[in-house]
Amino acid sequence: MKNKFKFNITFSAIRILLLFVFGLCVMPSCKRSYLQPEPLSLFEPNKTFSTKSGLDAAMAICDRHLRSYWTYFQYTDLALPISTDYMFSELAVAAKTDDGNIFADIATRLTPTDLPERVSYFWDESYNGIKYANTILSFIGNVEGLDETTKNQYRGRALFHRSFRYLALCFEFKDVPLVTKILSTPKVNFRSTKREAILEKITLDMEQAVQWVPDQSQTALVGLVNKGACRQLLIKCYLATGQYDKAIQQADILINSSGYSLMTSSFGNFISPYSTTWPITRNVIWDLHRPENKAISANRENILVMLNRNNTDMGIKMNTMRNWLPLIDGTGLTSPDGRQAVRFFATSNANFRAQYDYTHALGRGIGHIRPTYFAQKGMWYLNGVNDQGDLRHSTATGNWVTMESLKYNDPTNTAWFGQNVRLRSSAGALLSNDTIRNYFDWPHYKYYIEDPNEAQNPNEANHRGGAGDWYCYRLAETYLLRAEAKFYKGDISGATEDVNTIRRRAQCSQLYSTVSIGSIMDERARELNMEEWRFTELSRVSYCLAMSGKPDEGGKTYTVDNLFQDSYWFQRIQRYSDFYNKAKVAVRNRFYTMAAKNINWPIPQNAINSNGGAPISQNPGYTGYNPAIPIWKTWQEALADEQTP
Repeated sequence: MKNKFKFNITFSAIRILLLFVFGLCVMPSCKRSYLQPEPLSLFEPNKTFSTKSGLDAAMAICDRHLRSYWTYFQYTDLALPISTDYMFSELAVAAKTDDGNIFADIATRLTPTDLPERVSYFWDESYNGIKYANTILSFIGNVEGLDETTKNQYRGRALFHRSFRYLALCFEFKDVPLVTKILSTPKVNFRSTKREAILEKITLDMEQAVQWVPDQSQTALVGLVNKGACRQLLIKCYLATGQYDKAIQQADILINSSGYSLMTSSFGNFISPYSTTWPITRNVIWDLHRPENKAISANRENILVMLNRNNTDMGIKMNTMRNWLPLIDGTGLTSPDGRQAVRFFATSNANFRAQYDYTHALGRGIGHIRPTYFAQKGMWYLNGVNDQGDLRHSTATGNWVTMESLKYNDPTNTAWFGQNVRLRSSAGALLSNDTIRNYFDWPHYKYYIEDPNEAQNPNEANHRGGAGDWYCYRLAETYLLRAEAKFYKGDISGATEDVNTIRRRAQCSQLYSTVSIGSIMDERARELNMEEWRFTELSRVSYCLAMSGKPDEGGKTYTVDNLFQDSYWFQRIQRYSDFYNKAKVAVRNRFYTMAAKNINWPIPQNAINSNGGAPISQNPGYTGYNPAIPIWKTWQEALADEQTP
């Protein structure tokens, strides 16, 4: 049943839903002015959500909103929230060096009133996602004609969406308000709820969701939350609550008895439209990450895919190539004779040469973020060896692009045309005036998403990245989550085998003899680039590692209550980032800095101000922090308080 796609919800139904959910005054985004009655029209949600079509519209918004962390449906050209998450990791930094407010000096810049890039998006839109899910949970009982099993399927999917957001909020913002219902009366006196209590609540919710939501094979619509996705989220909840045996049990079910399997050989359609410029030797990693293959029935690794198609109602341009590739077609990168190194020509241009059509074969980047040296080079070494067999880092197959594999492609530059791009001249002179933005390597197999509207326009010299299906969860992550649970339990051999299973699929020549938490996180970085929320996962793992009492790869242990001063996340920033806290590079008079406290982002001041009836707890290290502010210590207290205006 995997060949039916979830594009059957009309936008009129979605607009009706948006009219309702955006108008609801649910903490934290409401302000007192919003509470004034304005009877310009009559809208009765009890009637709107009394039909299956109304529920389907609500669920479609939940699914579409989930995808927005990667696509950002309120479209701007440089706005992918996932990029902001990676700026808080050891893998990437802000790179748009012409931006006077470049988000480099995070340690001093990030405050409750200054949330640059998309930090505030993770707060605002996570609570919007919670609101959409609560809409379904609040009104499902009004729908006539549905049996209880079907209603529970809706409830289970809504619980997934709500729990997904709360898990993220807990490891981005720590203690946050817990909201589980659509309020019938305005409420502006929410308290924060202790992180541990929220984690306990969403774990119970996901245990219920796993019981209610059907398997993917029983789901008629691809892209709809299924039992496998619920199990994957439940595994993370079990890890975050220290229930390692239960995490392993759920992972075993997904891996061994749910119909999923790692893809180990080529499958689906071989997509390589510009092989004259950039030839691809067909391989499983390339096929696995083609948008055209992610949702097909032959792909047994996909647990939950977020559908996103070019030229459809649900298609949103991701601009992956524009955001994540270097700015190579500018005057800042030159050949040794001082001419512009790489030119992006439209096919109608007289200087266009199909052999060097990097515009369409690779895409036009502007370097919004850039990978660290560790992400490009360091983490690909194992046992002291740069693993040339790893398909995820393979220049031989065309999966990975290095700057030196490009050619000077301006035919009017007869001295250098067709020769390899280089960083320095033979005399040692630097040929790039901005190596942060103009000169770095990238995973072509992950970032390449064709935009036919730009690629097929003969007068277009842009190719920024179209809409494409994107993985939310796949089985490779399940192996790495199981490895993490085994590590916490002390089953190092079992954890090692799970990590090596992923490496063998990638055709690595180097395997681990024994793994640490660092090995597992390195493998996640290799395998799940721009799929996982890297910072959020590192924050979660930092919490789990501290709770387990196990040491990191350097032998260091941590305590849960002290993570804002010393965490595994911060140690990885210190060890592996060649930018943060090194005082090497200043951009616009800003050094790249990160503080230990940044493992918890500040609660937005506007959310605190809007909740005028009670103070929301601010995180340590930020203006407004007050340990005396009361917070709910149990989720039962928080839910009881929801009944009080």
